[in-house]
Amino acid sequence: MSLADFFTPIDLKKIAPKKGYYTSQLGDKIVHYSVDFPDLEEKTDMAIIGVLDDRNATGNPGCSLGPDYVREKLYLLNEGAYTVKIADLGNIRAGATVTDTYFALKTVVAELVKKDIVPIIIGGGQDLTYAQYLGYEELEQKVDLVVIDSHFDLDEDETRGGLETTSQSYLNKIFLHEPNYLFNYSNLGYQTYFASQDSLRVMDKLYFDVHRLGEISGNVAVTEPAIRNASMISFDIGAIRSSDAMGNGNATPNGLYGEEACQLCRYAGYNDKLSSIGFYEFNPAFDSNGQTATLLAQMLWYFVDGFYGRKRDFPLNPKSQYLIYKTSLKHEDQEVVFVKSKKTDRWWMQVPYPTGGSRNERFHLVPCSYDDYKTAVSGELPDLWWRTYQKLN
Repeated sequence: MSLADFFTPIDLKKIAPKKGYYTSQLGDKIVHYSVDFPDLEEKTDMAIIGVLDDRNATGNPGCSLGPDYVREKLYLLNEGAYTVKIADLGNIRAGATVTDTYFALKTVVAELVKKDIVPIIIGGGQDLTYAQYLGYEELEQKVDLVVIDSHFDLDEDETRGGLETTSQSYLNKIFLHEPNYLFNYSNLGYQTYFASQDSLRVMDKLYFDVHRLGEISGNVAVTEPAIRNASMISFDIGAIRSSDAMGNGNATPNGLYGEEACQLCRYAGYNDKLSSIGFYEFNPAFDSNGQTATLLAQMLWYFVDGFYGRKRDFPLNPKSQYLIYKTSLKHEDQEVVFVKSKKTDRWWMQVPYPTGGSRNERFHLVPCSYDDYKTAVSGELPDLWWRTYQKLN
């Protein structure tokens, strides 16, 4: 079975302007499946995937129709100062069951990541994050998941016996999935009144990273280390305030500003390690004047812009491109080692693996901020170091 078997072509007559695209616009640059399926053996950096399934999108029926509305706006944007190598593979139709849709998306994500092509998924419901995660199962590598969402999506669906994966409960499936390849989970932008104290205790117990909207608002740069650590990202459009993105059945007054969402996407594209990203829960039925579709298209543009700005500076090769800083702690006979890239001024922290392991590496490198370095210089152990060390045990 080839990847083409999972997709239906795009109807360009519905989304393209009558006079066609200018040569500078992405609609003229992206290789799209409208007649022939793109040849992925040609050099391809990213692949756009629409998923037409919203059966488990709680409170947001209609979000399966979103992908073509986003394409319509995205294709009108101009290419940046680079040559894009993007294929639009078309849409994955809803399967006979939701599980069939998950299987299709899982298979597509796995095959693209193996080919070193970054899937850009435009959903459907955010429960599709589970299928995106399952795509990594074949790769047998640890996954660092970042979710941008106002909720934790850990609810048990009691009406269905807690067995079905929904947009409000999919994280349970990821956390409990066996074999478990999840190394770290980070939430960016949760709103405390939407988070139960039990769920906050779960995050603390598992040493996961969660960041309130109040921490991020007006200071998006604090999210950069967490995003730089992600191998996959799931973005719920409901994390953006309704005044900027009303195209969501669960939209609320508070949330990220549109420009903050774009900055997060640029950080994501800039991340050398990121191998897939999904944008979920956009619902054109609620989208006045196409504003949310336009914003989402601009978010995708910033992701692409970040991707083509990647510096490939993940440590430590060659070592001459990095500075090593060693700091001593006040109350312990140990030092914390930091690595700084001369090329980008980005920071990493060395966290040692527990002794007695069978690993060849002596330490794990985790992205951090200059503030973590200042904390260590003051003699205190950065919280990020401690949480990472606990997960390595």
